[in-house]
Amino acid sequence: MSPVVLITGASTGIGRAAANLFAERGWRVAATMRNPDDGATLVKDGRTMVLSLDVTDSASVGVAVTAILDQYGRIDTVVNNAGYGLLGPFEAATCEQIERQFATNVSGVFAVTRAVLPTMRHQGSGTIINVASLGGLIPLPFFSVYSATKFAVVGFTQSLSFELAPLGIRAKVIAPGGVATDFAGRSLAHTPLEGGSEYADTLGKVMAAMRARRGDYSTATSIAETIFTAATDSTGQVMYLAGPDAEQAFALSQRLSEAERFDMLRQFSGL
Repeated sequence: MSPVVLITGASTGIGRAAANLFAERGWRVAATMRNPDDGATLVKDGRTMVLSLDVTDSASVGVAVTAILDQYGRIDTVVNNAGYGLLGPFEAATCEQIERQFATNVSGVFAVTRAVLPTMRHQGSGTIINVASLGGLIPLPFFSVYSATKFAVVGFTQSLSFELAPLGIRAKVIAPGGVATDFAGRSLAHTPLEGGSEYADTLGKVMAAMRARRGDYSTATSIAETIFTAATDSTGQVMYLAGPDAEQAFALSQRLSEAERFDMLRQFSGL
């Protein structure tokens, strides 16, 4: 039988591209999202089931995993993709925004991973793929809370890889750079910023630099290809940079001193 992949946040962007790609490559796909009606754009070829799953609701996670096992009998790969960004001055972030950012980007990854591990242990095999970000390796201004969540995902995955390897389970992390999706629209929240705020000028420069670089962003399909590579790669590789900008920025940052690295990031951010 063909392998089974569970993908969270599959209604749009990287998640949708990954769901379609895995189905086209012959996998059985459990495409999950908060509202299953949003799955109308997924490839309908008999290989894809669309399920409701809210990563911030452990009961929802449990129901979805049970439904997948009832349908397919196994789960070979999980792609923890659901998430969103929070942009703006940390000082202005509300408690609710900070809690929601961590609940979705970190606790949601924990909940889904914990829900599937008993099945993977029983199988003696499986792959956990967590979608982080270049922002989880290299911080950018005004993404402090978002970067905190993605740094957490990177550290969690790398540590988890050691404890799961003896069980035949691999943990891997994807670090995309800029992606041409609706991340900067529907999937990007903003902290409140009052007119005349002392942060406004600096934030404006960063936003302008982001807009100027959108033409260099990777497509969601190309990031999905990296995810598929990670799912089918039998090596011990744990981290996968996704996109030319991520590869170049990370390689350059590794060669620089701390002072040089921060100078590079200031220039990159238009500061």
